[in-house]
Amino acid sequence: MRFTLAVIICLSTATGFAADKPKALTPTHANVSYGPHRLNVIDFWQAKGDGPRPLLVYIHGGGWTGGDKKSNPATVQSYLKQGISYAAINYRLTGEVPLPAPVHDAARAIQFIRSKASMWNLKKDRIALTGGSAGACTSMWLLLHDDLADPKSDDPVARESTRVTAAAVGGGQVSIDPPVIKEWLGPNVLKHRMIWMAVGAKTMAEAMKNYDKHKALYVEFSPYNHLDKNDPPLLMTYGNNMTLPSQNAGHGIHHPVYGVKLKEKADRMGHECHLLIKGVSKSNQYTSPQDFLVKKLLAP
Repeated sequence: MRFTLAVIICLSTATGFAADKPKALTPTHANVSYGPHRLNVIDFWQAKGDGPRPLLVYIHGGGWTGGDKKSNPATVQSYLKQGISYAAINYRLTGEVPLPAPVHDAARAIQFIRSKASMWNLKKDRIALTGGSAGACTSMWLLLHDDLADPKSDDPVARESTRVTAAAVGGGQVSIDPPVIKEWLGPNVLKHRMIWMAVGAKTMAEAMKNYDKHKALYVEFSPYNHLDKNDPPLLMTYGNNMTLPSQNAGHGIHHPVYGVKLKEKADRMGHECHLLIKGVSKSNQYTSPQDFLVKKLLAP
């Protein structure tokens, strides 16, 4: 998935990227399998500290069509230094298998990580999410969706919770439902392959021709539809090109109006939601996504 420069800057700020290239930081556990597919793998870095440690989980972007869990060492180190463990996950991509696979894989990864809490010295009740673009969409879906835990399952991993403490994301899609996002952003957003590949279509025209068939998936995997006042706190960052209609597919798929729409709904419902758009929206409590994540994860 292509990012605008502004979105890249936002994500860099969110995760604490350094300008210079740091040395590689070897995971404590690398490519740990959490499922049967070759992409069902996790990298995990264990933080030092007294007692079980909180955890930040990174979910990569790429429109659910590409991308990788490769993490910037400076980002990882910035959290480890504060006693926060860090994990990054891969998941199946929609070029191979459509929704719900990418998102449900991420949910399974959270459950798997919780099942390793004793071994990896983790606080089960202090797990936060971060990611950009499609990784942001997945993170928001997990944050706002009801718990997927199945307490009656014979699988101990499936019995674990998918709920998390907080999420800080960049350039994320709060809806992927074509009629909704076309109304919000104009027709160019529908030129992005994320929207039709999400449901296994080869073109947007094919997806719309069969919209009745795909509607349930589009509605279900739009985080906006799951928000209620009891959900954990969220912080979103976006570039500040507010031009409407969106100028092209890349602008549309990361448009700041996504954040505006979710923030408006959150405010109506009394949900804690922070929106950072330079010159447009700021938080009175948090200066950056990293500030937000650290304070939420290390809160007493």
